[in-house]
Amino acid sequence: MSDRPEIVPVGTLPPLGVVPKKMHAMVIRPSRYGEPETAFQAEEIEIPELAPDEVLVAVMAAGVNYNNVWAALGYPVDVIAARNRKGEPEEFHIGGSDASGIVYKVGSGVTTHKVGDEVVIHCGIWDRNDPWVKAGKDPMFAPSQVIWGYETNWGSFAQFTKVQAHQCLPRPKHLSWEEAAAYMLVGATAYRMLNHWSPNTVQPDDVVLIWGGAGGLGAMAIQIVKALGGRPIAVVSSDDKIEFCKNLGAEGVINRKDFDHWGALTSEINKPEVFGEWTKKARAFGKAIWDIAGKGNNPQIVFEHPGESTIPTSTFVCETGGMVVICAGTTGFNATVDLRYLWMRQKRLQGSHFANDDNCKGLNDLVIDKKVDPCLARTFKFEETGTCHQLMRENKHPSGNMSILVGAEREGLGRN
Repeated sequence: MSDRPEIVPVGTLPPLGVVPKKMHAMVIRPSRYGEPETAFQAEEIEIPELAPDEVLVAVMAAGVNYNNVWAALGYPVDVIAARNRKGEPEEFHIGGSDASGIVYKVGSGVTTHKVGDEVVIHCGIWDRNDPWVKAGKDPMFAPSQVIWGYETNWGSFAQFTKVQAHQCLPRPKHLSWEEAAAYMLVGATAYRMLNHWSPNTVQPDDVVLIWGGAGGLGAMAIQIVKALGGRPIAVVSSDDKIEFCKNLGAEGVINRKDFDHWGALTSEINKPEVFGEWTKKARAFGKAIWDIAGKGNNPQIVFEHPGESTIPTSTFVCETGGMVVICAGTTGFNATVDLRYLWMRQKRLQGSHFANDDNCKGLNDLVIDKKVDPCLARTFKFEETGTCHQLMRENKHPSGNMSILVGAEREGLGRN
């Protein structure tokens, strides 16, 4: 189009359907790998072309997740080098795996969306021609599955993002743009963990232990368990987070700092005296659960993500036939379990990674029905992208979720 603008200021929108030649983006490059506050820098980048199954979305607000702390550090994966090895040419990374926005352009094969649709975006990407996907199997197990805005380029920390059409879900109309951008990654991850791994799904009156109850994942998990009729019990690291969790629906809250048996098990656990001492401390933690849920009411599901420090206890307190489901390892990756409890009590240790389209829709429907709140704690300006990731890196971020204003930055665009 000859009348396409070169670029528009951050916080403004061109006319609906008019796509500028360039966009403002917060960009990571290999030469800047390191602390997020300096790794992210503002640049002007050409807007990418679309494949037939893709849509271009004007980003109104972007959500903040830990995956782009890793992208900024270049560790544990150099995401740019990984893409270059696949043949993708860009020597930069535009991160961001959560967003709300407006569809501005659709690919030639897209029939499910149109220009003007207001959407939230989930971060699951896969090749529609992948034989696994074409066979109708769960795409989260597909060889082609990757996470948009972390393992792919063109994420939400820019004025425009390109995504596969199936990633777009209806924006809940009662939410502001920044609220709508905050919940999908953590919410859909939590929904799959709690409502996918049959038969270990949340049933009415099930006790569910939720680690990190005041964090983004935990805040979503508490509400999802409550919406499904379960009994959420949260674990936090300080007493000032207790009320936050209770206000979300937690039946009770445990401060892990009241216990000191955390960490990976060693082979010393095979010694009767060591086993006895550790078990005594683990039982004290289990009693704290009983003090809330009632004696004998062990968690049917343990919602895990700390990993190394907590997996031994999670496996111990989980009910016979129950499940410990884990999506991360924020305290370390060397998780250990006492196998006697795993096999004798027939417990399940299940890995879980993001979500498929059905999981995402299930979560989004709960949000639309006002059964799950995004728990937006703080909103940042576009130029503060590095700052908010630095807070997350240093564990100084607030309880709940964070968003960055992009197209909604101008007064009057942030809400309906």
